[in-house]
Amino acid sequence: MGQINSEYVFRLETLLLLYALVYDGAFPVVCFDERPCFLIGEVVEGLACSPDQVAKQHYAYSKHGSCVVMGAIEPLSGKRLMKVYRQRTKKEYTAFMQEVAAAYPDAVKIRLVQDNLNTHTPNAFYECLSAGEAAKLATRFELYYTPKCGSWLNMIEVEFSALSRQCLNRRIPTQDELEKHVLIWSEERNQKQVKITWQFTVDKARDTLNRQYVKVNPVNLKYKET
Repeated sequence: MGQINSEYVFRLETLLLLYALVYDGAFPVVCFDERPCFLIGEVVEGLACSPDQVAKQHYAYSKHGSCVVMGAIEPLSGKRLMKVYRQRTKKEYTAFMQEVAAAYPDAVKIRLVQDNLNTHTPNAFYECLSAGEAAKLATRFELYYTPKCGSWLNMIEVEFSALSRQCLNRRIPTQDELEKHVLIWSEERNQKQVKITWQFTVDKARDTLNRQYVKVNPVNLKYKET
């Protein structure tokens, strides 16, 4: 966690209040981010597992470049979307946001939580689409940004942690193979409607982080539990 200032507190509490809202299909809360992945292949074939042993990999490996997984999750419904791209430019961001918008055709506004990466902005739409298409896509979203050094406040990070442990904990040499594994994993979780229950509230933040709140404004000392 970086230095907490007034902007950090504002964005922190804005997100926590957003997460505390009851589910509303007309205004779904969707958390988005991207995760780089390195493509790793085998130099020497590993040993196959036997009934009483685990499979073993040789220490040597070959590098095959990298790609990126873009992901979005609606924590309260367990609906998620994952796509694998070669790179992460404004073009890929725009394409993924088109996928997100298409996934919620009846939503009045998609409340999108994301970080402050310079490509994560509707400005990208206007560089990749016609002005009319860009404006139409931009109006589908209501944007909420995590504070600087506050990626832990984005619930997609919980999903990426599960992805790393359950799907990416092996050597995957090609983008096509990575995409196959990611999409199968994502679809299984969609079918099970795996949700995220967020426990950290505004009240807990004001108590747990009270020392930082007091640095912003000394009157915040009153929120510290005694």
